Amino acid sequence: MKNWHLRNIDKSIYEKTGPIPRSILKMFDNFKNQFDPTREKTVIEELRVSRYQTVASIRFLFLLCMNPLLIKTFSKILIFGPLVDYWWQKQDFAIFLNPSQQIRAFEELQTFEEKLRFDILIGKEQPLSIKSINIKIRNKANEVAKHYNQETKNSIKNILADTLGVTTFIALIRNNKRQLAILYSVFNEVLYGLSDTAKSFFIILFTDIFVGYHSSHGWEIVLETLLRHFGLPENREFIFLFIATFPVVLDTIFKYWIFRYLNRVSPSAVATYRNMNE
Repeated sequence: MKNWHLRNIDKSIYEKTGPIPRSILKMFDNFKNQFDPTREKTVIEELRVSRYQTVASIRFLFLLCMNPLLIKTFSKILIFGPLVDYWWQKQDFAIFLNPSQQIRAFEELQTFEEKLRFDILIGKEQPLSIKSINIKIRNKANEVAKHYNQETKNSIKNILADTLGVTTFIALIRNNKRQLAILYSVFNEVLYGLSDTAKSFFIILFTDIFVGYHSSHGWEIVLETLLRHFGLPENREFIFLFIATFPVVLDTIFKYWIFRYLNRVSPSAVATYRNMNE
């Protein structure tokens, strides 16, 4: 019985898209199956296979998401964190890892000084001597230096921990190709099993978020966050070049998927998408 399950799973996984829409083929198959004397037994076996695929997919998806995340988190706290802190104390490293950090630190200190002087002028703060103002600015500079020193150390920890997490993720994919194929099969069944309106809704939502005319601000925030996460300089030219090219490439790939696969599997969904998008 187990081998029968696996043979049917393999058949479902590696089913290819043909020139005739899958919905039409399934309609003829369902009509033919109505006269099959073993129909009841076949339905029960199909339900068992479907349940096996769903459970296996959920388990593998949980494993694929949680294992790298847990390894990344605990390695940063228990391994890389103490090592980097110890190494940092033994060496005399610069406070800033890149010029972008320096610019942000100078702007923060300048904002503090201007706010302090403004509060004195409007009477919100008591009048202070030049020496007292300089002492406050010096204390703030020390706070800023400690903050960016910690940010630099965190960036190094993030690089090491994320590298280990990505390595774990790749290893899970390479060593569990069968589970990955089952997950891909279940994903396709869920995707192509949606109604035409639901397919069109998710297509429009996806394209508007990632490749729409207003998506450039979102990409800019994501890139700046990633660059700071890894301690890389926030190069504006690189960010603008990425925004000008990557969404275009993504949009082209997405349109190719609609033309090559979705148009064959569910042409009515493509028609609904075009009507909703107009």
